[in-house]
Amino acid sequence: MIRIERSGLQLRHGEAWLQQQGLDTQQLRRSLITGLAWEQPLVTVYGKQHRTPRLTCWVADRGCNYRYSGLQQAIHPWTPELLRLRGLLHEHLGADFNSLLLNRYRDGADRMGWHADDEPELDDQAPIASLSLGVARDLRFRPRHGDEAAFAVRLGDGDLLVMDPPSQRHWQHALPPRARVVAERINLTFRVIRPA
Repeated sequence: MIRIERSGLQLRHGEAWLQQQGLDTQQLRRSLITGLAWEQPLVTVYGKQHRTPRLTCWVADRGCNYRYSGLQQAIHPWTPELLRLRGLLHEHLGADFNSLLLNRYRDGADRMGWHADDEPELDDQAPIASLSLGVARDLRFRPRHGDEAAFAVRLGDGDLLVMDPPSQRHWQHALPPRARVVAERINLTFRVIRPA
């Protein structure tokens, strides 16, 4: 895995990581599209409600509640495929992930704005492991403070990106829209929630 480091930022990027684990990423993506309860919820941003510009699904152990932008995520059960991915990540990273946020970007118009995964229920001492399925997209990073330059990491089909602490405290990330992208991408971010 390639290490990417800046002041307050520690990333590990493994290209085609899922394929190296013997997984068929196209089959996995199709299974997730048809087998999960995808939602496009209303969220509140700066006091205004609007639909998220992507589809989402929250999968977690019992008691691992997650709330962002004023929205409490409904907990969906782990599927056999997702349990296998969680086991592989535990084996390679040693982290006990108990929750997973899936984002489904149907084309280049679907996006994610600037944010950090720093909600109070997230364990800020645990890594966040992000898996990509489908068309390649650029994940942009920028510092919260200081004058370090923003940059992008291109995430392709089967890639693993690990965001180690204290990255969320000092940096934000975003998936900007891309007009020329017409294919779909699913992102899976495995997290550690402090159960309520």
